[in-house]
Amino acid sequence: MLFKGSAVALVTPFTSENTVNYNKLEELVEFHIKNGTDAIVVCGTTGEASTLSDREHIAAIKCVIDAVNKRIPVIAGTGGNDTEHSVLLSKIAENFGADGLLIINPYYNKGNKSGIKAHFTKIAQSVDTPIIIYNVPSRTGVNLSPNLIAELSYNEPNIVAVKEASGDMTQVAEIARLVDDDFAIYSGNDDSTLPLLSLGGVGVISVLANICPKESHDLVYSFLDGNIGLSRKLQLDLKPLIDALFLEVNPVPVKTAMNLIGMEVGNLRLPLGHMQPNNLELLKKELKCARDRKSVV
Repeated sequence: MLFKGSAVALVTPFTSENTVNYNKLEELVEFHIKNGTDAIVVCGTTGEASTLSDREHIAAIKCVIDAVNKRIPVIAGTGGNDTEHSVLLSKIAENFGADGLLIINPYYNKGNKSGIKAHFTKIAQSVDTPIIIYNVPSRTGVNLSPNLIAELSYNEPNIVAVKEASGDMTQVAEIARLVDDDFAIYSGNDDSTLPLLSLGGVGVISVLANICPKESHDLVYSFLDGNIGLSRKLQLDLKPLIDALFLEVNPVPVKTAMNLIGMEVGNLRLPLGHMQPNNLELLKKELKCARDRKSVV
């Protein structure tokens, strides 16, 4: 199993010139290790991977792997809607020493079942590194069925987990029923981490962890350690802040929040823009409430 607990879906910090801020990226790595994050996902959706050049994407993966230096697992986002390009990025990340790969279901040129199966199969057979399948139908327009996820898990030994962001607990339950016990299910939605854990999940790939790393870790591990009451309390206490972090498309609110609390991660890249004023005020309000509770660093 790649990890248990909370993996941060790490933002990509930019300089004032809108280039990748690798020094800040290293700082963020140290911040997460210090505050109990269990793994780091670099160059995922929250990391604005779709607006990084190949050179930036590759350099960001290497920067994080080198900075972590095997202290916690690093999972590199190397998926996309071009199978051969995903194979190339996956091989590069493997050569750098990535502990795992996060491969999103292809988007825009939406595959049919045979094409999607062949896509994941080709990537898996091109590397030895463990793979997490990423199911996020709200972004890709296609839902990966539990049967297909299970089929891939049985056919390809290095497909070892799914990041489930459909928000459908019935689907999560069916995945859990079909896969082997050693196949990991991770929540891709901070607002439903606890429900997913109750169905056999072992962690979350978290946007929230960018600003609440300890709480995100504690939410998962309190459940895994049998303290369901504490896990439930954390999930419910954090809900208003989680909701605020998704008032607009991710990572607009979380990157805004990080800047508001002094983490200085820079602007977003177009086509992502500034938050709407009313949403920004709601985010500020929930950040203040969370900081008053000492939930936010």
